[in-house]
Amino acid sequence: MKRALVTGGSGYFGCLLVRELLAKGYEVSVFDIEDASDRPENVTFFRGDIRDRHAITRACEGIDVVHHNVAQVPLAKDRHLFETVNVDGARHLLEAARLCQVKKVVLTSSSAVYGVPSKNPVDDTVIPRPREPYGEAKLRAEHLARDFVERHGLDVTIVRPRTILGHGRLGIFQILFEWVRTGKPVWLLGQGDNRYQFVHALDLADACIRAGELPGPETFNIGAENFGTMRELLEALVTHAGTGSRIRSLPTRLAVPVMDLTSRLGLSPLGPYHALMYGREMFFDIAKAKEKLGWAPRFGNSEMICESYDWYLAHREEVLASASASAHRSAVKRRVLRVLEYLP
Repeated sequence: MKRALVTGGSGYFGCLLVRELLAKGYEVSVFDIEDASDRPENVTFFRGDIRDRHAITRACEGIDVVHHNVAQVPLAKDRHLFETVNVDGARHLLEAARLCQVKKVVLTSSSAVYGVPSKNPVDDTVIPRPREPYGEAKLRAEHLARDFVERHGLDVTIVRPRTILGHGRLGIFQILFEWVRTGKPVWLLGQGDNRYQFVHALDLADACIRAGELPGPETFNIGAENFGTMRELLEALVTHAGTGSRIRSLPTRLAVPVMDLTSRLGLSPLGPYHALMYGREMFFDIAKAKEKLGWAPRFGNSEMICESYDWYLAHREEVLASASASAHRSAVKRRVLRVLEYLP
């Protein structure tokens, strides 16, 4: 039986990946700063901070494959934590994997490394050029991984997902779902004709597990195959919900600077990446992942946003009462975004 360690295994995607690994017959351990209340009993838990190299080394002992998902997400908006957790933490993990002779590391990165891509679809010819601190930190972690491949022969595969959706995915989506639940307007930047790709957490987990079983270092971009514009996504959601929400547009030239400023002042839950990309196009070419991993996404954009909304309605009271440490499993304070609820 293969032994897998999931760092960040108490977070939204980490918890789901743990269950998918168990279903594939893996013996699974979790390394995280907090334990999840829904952790399966047959999963070993290592409590530790990724910034503690001794703690992560202990967790890597006897492990065959590590799925590295510990990260400070864009909602944190903390440059220091982006550096110490996303970069230094990755270095500690990679060094621990080398010392413990881990056979494979799968590093979950981010599409934020591309910033505003030079072309769409994004493929291997597009050079990553992040334009905000979170994306910059994730790219530095990728550079560390490649250094360990070249200097130490560590087998590391990098997986870059598009924005993750699926049942249980909250964070800023919880704000959107509350607006739709209560029939409030839902806002686009401009006309919303920018094509924007998401990925279902189950599809991402499938890709990560396959990447963990593929020998040799690689980099894969992972996203949905069926997707459309941002307007089409939100129209599908409000039609599905049937609560009377309507799509409204904000002028991009006015809204983006305001989004960026309120984020920097701590008045908005949104991060710099949201201001940068919400009104822009971004989608991956997933042909390489399909060919080399034998992987194919099962969920399209509209399907996954509606599924996520339905899950939220079914678990809303539980979510609002939860004190989860994971930003993507928790409700988010709307702050200045409340102003949008009163616009005509």
